Amino acid sequence: MAEIIQKDGTWTFDGDTVRIVPGRDKGVGLLRQTLGEVAVPLGAVAGVSFEPGRKAGRLRLRLRDGADPLLQVTGGRLPEASDPYRLTVEPDRTGVAEYFVDEVRAALLLEQVETGAAREYLLPGPAVPITVGAGDGTVAFDGDRVALEWNWKTEEAKSSGGPREFRIGDLRSVEWFPAVGLENGWIRFALAGSPAAPAPKYDPYAVELFGFRKDPLMALVAAAVAVRLPHPAAPGAAAEDHDSLLRRLRELGELHQAGVLTGEEFTAAKQAVLRRF
Repeated sequence: MAEIIQKDGTWTFDGDTVRIVPGRDKGVGLLRQTLGEVAVPLGAVAGVSFEPGRKAGRLRLRLRDGADPLLQVTGGRLPEASDPYRLTVEPDRTGVAEYFVDEVRAALLLEQVETGAAREYLLPGPAVPITVGAGDGTVAFDGDRVALEWNWKTEEAKSSGGPREFRIGDLRSVEWFPAVGLENGWIRFALAGSPAAPAPKYDPYAVELFGFRKDPLMALVAAAVAVRLPHPAAPGAAAEDHDSLLRRLRELGELHQAGVLTGEEFTAAKQAVLRRF
């Protein structure tokens, strides 16, 4: 049994599960507070590390690729304050953090845990129902149906069609990108058989994000949806891989040409898509 308690949160390891509870300190990110407790089975862990610092250290849990739907849909784009697998450690708790690392690493070796990519989700994803309002709309998901509603910031070309509602079985994929600098972000739902989508600003199946406080919460919606879709590595998912890959790359290219994605964002998004296929 290993446990470390900090303002930033509490991590506990019982030999089978790393239990992560976010702290109540005002510095704890909204996404982590909203997500709440996360129980990570040892089989989902790829590694753990502690990085000491003069003012504070960092305890980090690294999950296997494809094990967590939240990490899958965010593709490394979560801001550090929203990362549930990072814990800020005060200097006087360095020894406790190092002991925690030793215990997890010893268990990984003892159990001979496979650290390669997972072929199915090993975490359940955020709880449902979940509703988030941010950017130019609100998304509600009850585990089966997704509903999108618009607000005064929505372009008329998008809002004129009214609210949108569809079922999880209608979806091909979901994606989330944060706002970066002057570039807006989005959450987008791609329906099966749908043509290339317009920019999120005009897409009736997307919510455009402007970089405000609640934006990261849309990543929780995306993760809750993604965990109910076929895993990218699941048997049978490869049948449509080629066409889906070409379609996604074409969509990203159009967004880049339209100026929606910067060169850096386009490259990162393209790499994320290629990793999924």
